[in-house]
Amino acid sequence: MNTKVNIAGITFKNPILTASGTFGSGQEYAQFIDLNCLGGVITKGVANVPWEGNPTPRVAEVYGGMLNAIGLQNPGVDVFIKRDIPFLRQFDTRIIVNVCGRSVYDYLEVVERLNDQPVSMLEINISCPNVKEGGIAFGQAPNMAAHITKEIRKKSTHPIVVKLSPNVTNIAEMAKAVEAAGADAISLINTLTGMKIDVKSRKFALANKTGGLSGPAIHPIAVRMVYEAAHAVDIPIIGMGGVMNAEDALELMLAGATAVAVGTANFANPTATVDIINDIRQYMVTERVQDIHELIGAVCE
Repeated sequence: MNTKVNIAGITFKNPILTASGTFGSGQEYAQFIDLNCLGGVITKGVANVPWEGNPTPRVAEVYGGMLNAIGLQNPGVDVFIKRDIPFLRQFDTRIIVNVCGRSVYDYLEVVERLNDQPVSMLEINISCPNVKEGGIAFGQAPNMAAHITKEIRKKSTHPIVVKLSPNVTNIAEMAKAVEAAGADAISLINTLTGMKIDVKSRKFALANKTGGLSGPAIHPIAVRMVYEAAHAVDIPIIGMGGVMNAEDALELMLAGATAVAVGTANFANPTATVDIINDIRQYMVTERVQDIHELIGAVCE
């Protein structure tokens, strides 16, 4: 039974990864699961300098998931290289570094610092606000998404996965734009913008007012967008969004995803990723699936 998948020339032992921002770099989860079991770890966002993140409160539970406005808090690329990469290198799993920034220069600085590091690929978070364009996210306009992808492709020695935002009118258009600009793969979906108001205090639940909605509530949207993107591009897709169990992961793969990242589920169940891997193997046995590729994009046109 084959569970291996290939993305941009990199082989993963199985298609289950951790979603950025929900797993750190694995240190906290190593006490609950064997990181060797994972197909790969997508790290928390890494910037060129330390980011403090947004003021608190910045997490709120909502129906079907959670809102977060963490603000990509991280210690910066220098600490990441010194502390996190050596930790992850202890395990037989792929390392995918999520890269964030507030300008093209910021992204490129991180990318160049990582060029000689032993990581498998980079995930480029283009949902970050572009400070030079009035705060609009890089991923909300095809020309901006294509521009930053093109510039990163010129500088990176690693394969690049561009993480797409669902807060757009046409996800297929965004996918085609970054593919044409040189992306080796795409990942989707990032969180949807949401808001929660406390009716007793009559105040916003988050200090930032809005936050990113994740969890099972967004899963049907993720399935639809993965399906649309898969029919628009020829590069591999890492699907994510509300994956709580093996059925959710398989649904994204049937829609066209080569691999699946598990996010919010990790907060509710620290063993979620390994449970999903085991349950996918059991599904393959029960359904007599010899190769995981039989499932990728298998839904009818």
